[in-house]
Amino acid sequence: MIIFHMKLYVPGRRSADKNRWLIAVSAILIHLSIGSIYAYSVYQTPLQALHGWTNSQVTLAFSTGLFVLGLTAASMGWFVEKYGPRRSGLIAAVVFGAGIIGAGASVQIGSLPLFIGTFGVLGGIGLGIGYIAPVSTLVAWFPDKRGLATGMAVMGFGGGALITGPAAQYLMTTLSSPTDPGYVDVLTVDGTELDVFASLASVSQTFYLLGTGYLLAIILGSLYLAKPPKDWAPEGADDAVGEGEEGTAGATSSDIAQLTGRESLRTPRFYLLWFTMYLSISAGLMLLSQAANMTSEITGASAAIAATVVGAIGIFNAGGRIGWASLSDYVGRTNMFTFFLGIQAVALLLMPNINNVWLFSGFLFLIVSCMGGSFACLPAYIADLFGTKEVAVIHGYTLTTWAMAGLISPQLIAYIRDTTGGYSGAMYVIAGALIVGLLIVTGLRLRIRSLQTEAPSGPSAVSTDDWIDGWTRTVCASAFELSGSDVADIGGKTSLFCSVRSRRIDS
Repeated sequence: MIIFHMKLYVPGRRSADKNRWLIAVSAILIHLSIGSIYAYSVYQTPLQALHGWTNSQVTLAFSTGLFVLGLTAASMGWFVEKYGPRRSGLIAAVVFGAGIIGAGASVQIGSLPLFIGTFGVLGGIGLGIGYIAPVSTLVAWFPDKRGLATGMAVMGFGGGALITGPAAQYLMTTLSSPTDPGYVDVLTVDGTELDVFASLASVSQTFYLLGTGYLLAIILGSLYLAKPPKDWAPEGADDAVGEGEEGTAGATSSDIAQLTGRESLRTPRFYLLWFTMYLSISAGLMLLSQAANMTSEITGASAAIAATVVGAIGIFNAGGRIGWASLSDYVGRTNMFTFFLGIQAVALLLMPNINNVWLFSGFLFLIVSCMGGSFACLPAYIADLFGTKEVAVIHGYTLTTWAMAGLISPQLIAYIRDTTGGYSGAMYVIAGALIVGLLIVTGLRLRIRSLQTEAPSGPSAVSTDDWIDGWTRTVCASAFELSGSDVADIGGKTSLFCSVRSRRIDS
């Protein structure tokens, strides 16, 4: 045991001996486990039938999980940077596993608040830590293939539904019996019969088994994770910049700047990116929370076919992450987000009028693939815009979009479904928001072009759109003018004063 402990935690050059493709496999294993949240819709009907919870109440646990995920990612980026991906991954394993197992207990005793607290809060914390830990690590290991690397990592997250959807449906059905207490075979919603074939025991046991499996899988994936040395660069990657006086491991000469998390918050491009990401993922999160029920109600498909659609969603979610992210290495991240926003708007405007299950599913898969691609392109986009100095921190900040979209979009569609008896209203609302998103991403494109023109490229480039710094300089100069001093004569004092003020703002 002592030897194992030493091998596990000894720092230094040993991380350079690791195979970066095995690092990617480890990241995929972690994300396959936590990505199970995207199969949540398979629990919708059984939980409503067994406990009489409404659609909105059941959806609240899913929304809470995504909201807490975003808050955790935003607040724990510093922890990943300081203590490393291995320790962060192990913590995520324990917390996420406990959340899923606790959800099983809450189903067994019939407590909705406990279910929201375990699945939503505990599970969300584990999700947040487990999501950012391997992604920031892969950005450092693959400076030459950022889109591909982050696509591989979050491909696992999208593929989680592919495994969990059918597996959970199978376990809930197989572990139940008509003689079980609380067994339900059919749930009738507004005249539509939805298959259930589950019991309290089978649903709770499903959470127990899956939670234990996630715990072990995340631990296994975390044990191999490690950041590369700061002076490391992949062989043959001419664009990679090693750790020099101003360089950062994983940086490239095409990065606009090398900023810390706090510095990134002082730039307009951060907020343009935030709103672009928020709108790009809203449609997918909305549909994921209701995919099974929506497919059955709009197209008349059976529960088995709807569960198959949910499982297939995982293929396109995962495929979109690796496919669109890899393509972004060639066509550019801004072009990809423009495509995501535009094509999703068109799909949402058409879907309410489609009754064919396969055509409807095709549009559903397209939207989910764009959502997955947005998540996959985001870390690489962050590295392009802000450098690799604190990717985990900035990534955490931008994942608050996930928290907000995960809280608002599923609740929006559940509320509209409960009050109007249909899904079309929510689809039209999100389609309109996506059109606004096209204007925002256009603004981001113009800002990037301006920065590339005004400032030198490379890891030591200064951020020229620091609005706080510009405001500070203006206020400093104005203060000297109001005092009756000649700014030209005391320019050195103005610079010194402004410099001190800027450092205070940064601290």
